[in-house]
Amino acid sequence: MKIVKHIPNTITCMNLISGTGSIIFAFQGDFMAAFVLMLLAAVFDFMDGLAARTLHAYSDIGKELDSLCDAVSFGLAPSLILFNYLQQASFTPSWLIYLTLLIAPFSALRLAKFNLDTRQTTSFIGLPTPACALFVGSLIAFASAHAPALHMALLNSWTLPIVAIALSLALISEIPMFSLKKITKGHYYFFAVAAITTIIAAIFAIHWTGIIALIFLLYILWNIILLPFKK
Repeated sequence: MKIVKHIPNTITCMNLISGTGSIIFAFQGDFMAAFVLMLLAAVFDFMDGLAARTLHAYSDIGKELDSLCDAVSFGLAPSLILFNYLQQASFTPSWLIYLTLLIAPFSALRLAKFNLDTRQTTSFIGLPTPACALFVGSLIAFASAHAPALHMALLNSWTLPIVAIALSLALISEIPMFSLKKITKGHYYFFAVAAITTIIAAIFAIHWTGIIALIFLLYILWNIILLPFKK
């Protein structure tokens, strides 16, 4: 049964392959495909942990491999999605485009901290890299293909470079953020608000990428706004 212990790491590598594909499509300007592959990477990221727990196939190399793959799929990929989105639209001033690349190193720092921080067994300290990446990916996929007004607004302001800086700081912050590993009674309020938001967005025929962007934005703001009440 030696092959069993390799199953979680194989799934983790599928995360990396998906993230690499996301980067390729980002350079081609197909931001919808880039986001779908990032979403697939997130599925593999969830499944490798599930497989490791189910098969009792934990390993030190699996933990390190997971972080390395996440750095590509949820660190480098969202950075390059933002970078290419602005570059292909000839965003000015051009030097601001490079601020979007901050997400990559700050994601790596976030993952390194997570591996060493014993406080994050049932919750997160700082914004999780998948949440950051999926927010970025869904926002750009939605704006580029399904929301012309939002697309023009993002390209005619400094919003995205500022968002990149804010997300980078959130990644390494000390802000407590809840995890699905431990659901408390208070978290059901978030799920209720998220469900209501989804229903309203669906009624107004907002594309599913826009709904995902709203949910992750809600997750980020929910944790930040409630910070004073967590103490």
